[in-house]
Amino acid sequence: MTAARAVGPETDAPLLIACALRIEELALRSGHRRGAPEGYAVLRSGMGPRAAERAVARSLEAPRMRGAAVLATGFCAGLVPGMHPGDLVVADETRDPRGAVECVATEHLAEALARAVPGRTVHTGPLIGSDHVVRGQERAHLRATGAIAVDMESAATLWTAAHTGDRTGPRPVAAVRVIVDAPEHELVRIGTVRGGISAFRVLRAVLPAFYEWHRSSLLPRR
Repeated sequence: MTAARAVGPETDAPLLIACALRIEELALRSGHRRGAPEGYAVLRSGMGPRAAERAVARSLEAPRMRGAAVLATGFCAGLVPGMHPGDLVVADETRDPRGAVECVATEHLAEALARAVPGRTVHTGPLIGSDHVVRGQERAHLRATGAIAVDMESAATLWTAAHTGDRTGPRPVAAVRVIVDAPEHELVRIGTVRGGISAFRVLRAVLPAFYEWHRSSLLPRR
């Protein structure tokens, strides 16, 4: 069971960045550079929705995480023809069998990502959760629901974030995923082919956009 790994000061973590895999955590930690804001943490939850729920709930129950914004990230499978490895997905909502969770400031986040990784396509739309790796014709079925991408942890992470901890107001939440395989670019293993390497490099580059989104989430909402 992995715990939150503090990147900023351990006494203050108003932004929790949650991923599932060691390679995703490596990309995020290697992307940390001098000049980054203080007070955020990276959580590697482990694979699958149940692992994400447990790890996120435990992290948000810590006093220093009260009221923290939560951003789910990592790799995903694209559902729309024409998507490519290294493209980005910004969820306007996440979905799983329990329902949908609306994401905050998605337009601002998409613009920040376009600046952070110029030349990369940024797709915005619903991100659906699955409890298994999606292959073949199942993509078409999920696409028919209106979703543009699928992963195993984002929906569980955001659902847990929305229902855990400080209830004095809505918690800012978002999900950003990097496409590692797509309908015309289905992969077998992450990191062993060009598409996986491309996705790793993109994930490593997006932290400035996450910081910018977090700053915007602290402003009064209208």
